[in-house]
Amino acid sequence: MKNSAIEVKNVSVSYKLLKKISLKSLLFNLKKVKREEKQVLKNISFNVKDGEIVGIIGRNGCGKSTLLKAISGILSPDKGNINLNHRSVSLLALGVGFNEELSGYDNIFLSGMLLGLKKEQLQEKIQEIIDFSELKDDIEKPVKSYSSGMRSKLAFSITAILETDIILIDEVLSVGDIKFKEKTYNKMKQLILDKSKTVLIVSHNLDDLVDICDRIIWIEKGMIKKMGKTKEIIKQYKNMS
Repeated sequence: MKNSAIEVKNVSVSYKLLKKISLKSLLFNLKKVKREEKQVLKNISFNVKDGEIVGIIGRNGCGKSTLLKAISGILSPDKGNINLNHRSVSLLALGVGFNEELSGYDNIFLSGMLLGLKKEQLQEKIQEIIDFSELKDDIEKPVKSYSSGMRSKLAFSITAILETDIILIDEVLSVGDIKFKEKTYNKMKQLILDKSKTVLIVSHNLDDLVDICDRIIWIEKGMIKKMGKTKEIIKQYKNMS
C-alpha cells in the first residue's frame, strides 16, 4: 500500500477585503475602515497517495488556486493542517515564483535554491531547462519582458526538470503555442508513467484530465462537492454545467 504524499485535513482559508469606501473617507477615517472576510476554502479534507495524479475542477472562484497555494506553503490556512510528509513541492502557476527584474537565467537559479538545490546541482540541470523551454534567445532578458506563453514555458521547464516529489499545476498546461503544449503534455505523461511524482492539476480542459488523472476532486463554493474516478466525476460535472 502506497504512503500518503499529501494530507489535507479540515483546511479553511479566508481573505480579508476592504469594504468599498471613498478616498476621502479612507484618508480621514482610516481607523474606522472595516474589513470584510471572505471564506474561500471551507473545511477541505483529502489525501493523495505517492505517485497519484489528481485533477481539481470547479467553476472560477471556487477556491482551486487557493488550495494549491495553501498546499505549496504560499498561503497559511486559518484552520486545519496540511502535511506533505517531508516531500519537496513546487507550484507551477503563472505569476507565481518569478522575480520580475531578474533574467530568466537568474530565475532558474532562484527557483532551484528555493527548492533546496545546491549550486552544483543547478549547474548540471540548467542547460536542460533552457533547451526544454525553447527560450535560448531570451533567457538573459528580464522576466518582466516575457509574454504569458514565455513565462509558461520557463515555469513548466523549471518544474519538470528539477523534479520535486510533488508538482502542483495551475492551468499552465493550457497556455502557450500548440507545439509546446503538446510537449508539456507528453512530459506530464512521462512523469505519470514514471509514477515517481505526485501531481495535482487544476484545469478547465476536461479532456486533458480524462487522459492523465487517476482521480478528480470537484470543488464547489469552497467545499469538496465530490471525489472519485475521473470519468465518473467529469461526466457529472459536465451534466451540472
